[in-house]
Amino acid sequence: MKKFLINVNGKSYEVEVEEIKDGGTVAEPRAAAPVPKPAAAPPPAPKPAAAAAPSAVPAGAATVTSPMPGTILAVNVKVGEAVKKGQVLCILEAMKMENEIMAAGDAVVASIEVSAGDAVNTGQVLIVLK
Repeated sequence: MKKFLINVNGKSYEVEVEEIKDGGTVAEPRAAAPVPKPAAAPPPAPKPAAAAAPSAVPAGAATVTSPMPGTILAVNVKVGEAVKKGQVLCILEAMKMENEIMAAGDAVVASIEVSAGDAVNTGQVLIVLK
């Protein structure tokens, strides 16, 4: 048996290692050393606020959805406003980056489902266009 001192995450542990003889057999079986209990796990991160249920989408309307989870920094349009293809509808912050959410085509804003400061998930409806 050989003794070693092992440091793991700033804690020192004394361990004993048993040598195997030439024939591949163990000299004599021994009980395993007791393993210290791991530190208590940190409390789970709080879940983002649940988004309000989106209103019904009118027939013939197109929805603009969130491409990734994040936070809405700004909404740049108003209900009833005409928008052009490529116009920035809102700004979504995700992973410390500001992402511009743009109109896919010319349309009129039918409803806005989010406001600045809202946490959104992937696929969540942000704006409805008609």
